[in-house]
Amino acid sequence: MDLEQYFAHSSSNPDTADWETCPAHLQAVGDMAGGFAGKFGLSRLAMLTGQLHDLGKFTREFQQYIRGQRARGPDHSTAGAREIIGLASAPHDRLFARVAAYGIAGHHAGLPDHGLDEGCLENRLARTDLPALFSGWRDAVTAGTAQLAPERFNPYQGADKKRSAFQLAFLGRMLFSCLVDADRLCTEAYCARVEGRGPVDREWPQLPEIAGDLVAAFDAYMAARAASMPEAARTSPLNRLRSDILTQVRGKATLPRGVFTLDVPTGGGKTLSSLAFALEHARHHGMDRIVYGIPFTSIVEQTAGIMRAVFGDDDNRPVVLEHHSGFDAASAPEEGAQAVGFEGIQKLRLAMENWAAPLVVTTNVQLFESLFSARPARCRKLHNLCNAVIVLDEAQSIPLNLLRPCVAALDELVRNYGCTVVLCTATQPALLAPDFLGGFEQVTELAPDPDALHAALRRVTPRLRGVLTDVELVGELGESPQGLVIVNNRVHARALYLAAKEAGLNGVVHLTTRQTAAHRRQILADVRRRLKAGEPCRVIATSLIEAGVDVSFPRVWRAETGLDSIIQAAGRCNREGERPASESFVDVFTPAEVKSPPVIQQLAAAFGRATSERADFFARDAITLYFQEVYWGKGDGLDQVKVKDRDGRSQNAAVADLFGVSAGQPAFSYRTCGEAFRFIEDGMAPVIIAQEDEPRDAIAALLAGAPVGEQARKLQSWIVQIPPRYRKLLIENGHARFLDGFGEQFAVLTRGDLYSAEAGLVWEQADSMGLEQYIF
Repeated sequence: MDLEQYFAHSSSNPDTADWETCPAHLQAVGDMAGGFAGKFGLSRLAMLTGQLHDLGKFTREFQQYIRGQRARGPDHSTAGAREIIGLASAPHDRLFARVAAYGIAGHHAGLPDHGLDEGCLENRLARTDLPALFSGWRDAVTAGTAQLAPERFNPYQGADKKRSAFQLAFLGRMLFSCLVDADRLCTEAYCARVEGRGPVDREWPQLPEIAGDLVAAFDAYMAARAASMPEAARTSPLNRLRSDILTQVRGKATLPRGVFTLDVPTGGGKTLSSLAFALEHARHHGMDRIVYGIPFTSIVEQTAGIMRAVFGDDDNRPVVLEHHSGFDAASAPEEGAQAVGFEGIQKLRLAMENWAAPLVVTTNVQLFESLFSARPARCRKLHNLCNAVIVLDEAQSIPLNLLRPCVAALDELVRNYGCTVVLCTATQPALLAPDFLGGFEQVTELAPDPDALHAALRRVTPRLRGVLTDVELVGELGESPQGLVIVNNRVHARALYLAAKEAGLNGVVHLTTRQTAAHRRQILADVRRRLKAGEPCRVIATSLIEAGVDVSFPRVWRAETGLDSIIQAAGRCNREGERPASESFVDVFTPAEVKSPPVIQQLAAAFGRATSERADFFARDAITLYFQEVYWGKGDGLDQVKVKDRDGRSQNAAVADLFGVSAGQPAFSYRTCGEAFRFIEDGMAPVIIAQEDEPRDAIAALLAGAPVGEQARKLQSWIVQIPPRYRKLLIENGHARFLDGFGEQFAVLTRGDLYSAEAGLVWEQADSMGLEQYIF
């Protein structure tokens, strides 16, 4: 057989005329991966990685499999991992070739760990049962094998010596992203050609080509917004201050790329100011996209909605990608299960986003868990973070046990991948080195005179109330026709909501992540209408409402927590300065019936220490002192995940300790890190609530073969994220089902009485038999 008789992908046509040859596929993937990696100076190594990733298809066994002569295909990725190491000659090149070997070996099943255990990289490289390669395979590899190290690289110079290994592992994950995305895109393109159809997903415009149009659209939106305001509102002190903030922030867009903070109190217009800066900064520097990382899905929805309103985004002119679903978190298919014909290419049935849109609005969970993931579906998007403006809204919300590695990842994106990071919050965390070990070396503030802004935007009076029972709380809420209660967990919120309903209070509203995003939007729209009309409106919510949701109550009660959350909650009180601060109370209380989780108790204690001698605990210096207290109290706990030892026992480990270099050899625990790095312990699993036409239509389109990514985006507004064990119970008890043909990617609730728009999904009844169904 010659090179052109070795095939990488097949069609249903038995004469092989339209089958894709191995040389064609490897060349296409290599070229595309090299182009992706050129943005961070690794084009040569990425091209070679792409040309070697499917090297194991140059075997008799794989060709028998692709022709239907074998039931199962052989391992076709380990061969390329082994050969790239052998091709490199210089020691420095061998180091980077070995980094690339992780990605080649894991481009289907995920990045492996180092070691000799089964599935680990060294174990796979040492295998003696791999099929023999066709001797002419080298003629298909045109990429050079010398100088595989990055063409440019800025090493970390701080005191933490583990950062160099972290940087190398981060580079390996970026290289893996280029390979996976190129492989998927090239395979999808081949299938589309053979089937005579267009791309499987939308094609996004490029930000450098449309940046000027987006800036013009922003200006037109702001002008129309101002024109629609009454004169008194437009010229009010608050709106003049917002306008001044916007002007000054926007004027700093031509500064060099780097790390910026936007320290503006709630109500100061951070979202629009940060968007204006990002647009102008991206246009000035020729950057590829803008990515917003946001802590809550409710704010993702709101921020994406603002952007669509600004840019007139619709299906015919897509600009904004709203990505917060868990659909792409499905396990990658096992090695060997990556079939090569149309019926078996399961990758085309996965709702994997690659963040090719010019503006991406996503959750912190998606952003940071992807940066530390080992899964192809999660890592695929990472190379599109290069040369991007990354805006972190409510930057203080990063979980404390993951804070140090998250800061290291952001620093690395700025240092070596052409990014600008904007930390956008009213309560800036204290992350500047050397006070914060491994912190940012230089940070530039965008806001004009933050101390003066905090004083000018003070609109509430905070009060420490001590212990309040639920009965007392409901009683006080009943005395206030409009009020907001924020507690620390969903169970307490539901209990208070039911107690308020039982007490006969009018206008009681429950807001929780148990509800779908679509229903939360409807609820918030009604809340805003009631507030504006002066109707009774008593909202009981979890913390999802306290960051970025533009509602304004005359009074707020906040269960004890950290100072940052208290200040965020205060941003929902007298937001527009409608009344004097002396009449707008934010009451901080300790729940009598519900014990706060240990982490909340620790934050509340740090709040007490930082503010014990300060009358004004909303001042900027009090905020800084609070964060320093929190970080000092956590110590090494700022980098701590739970991993399992060989016996399956859980133990604490630092992310920094999972990546090392010894004797010039990388020892990376990619898979262990990816499994352990969780913003929400145990993770969450999506359940689709298909009680209305929109989600039902999207499901019908999926089953009819419509592009998965498009329909998954439509379903994002109709899911509830729940603990995986409860989704499993829903499935086992027949209360939910997985859509046929998509593995465990799309779970749809089938028992309607477990969900209501008012209360959300009561998943604790997942193992209930629904006894009411048996009462005749």
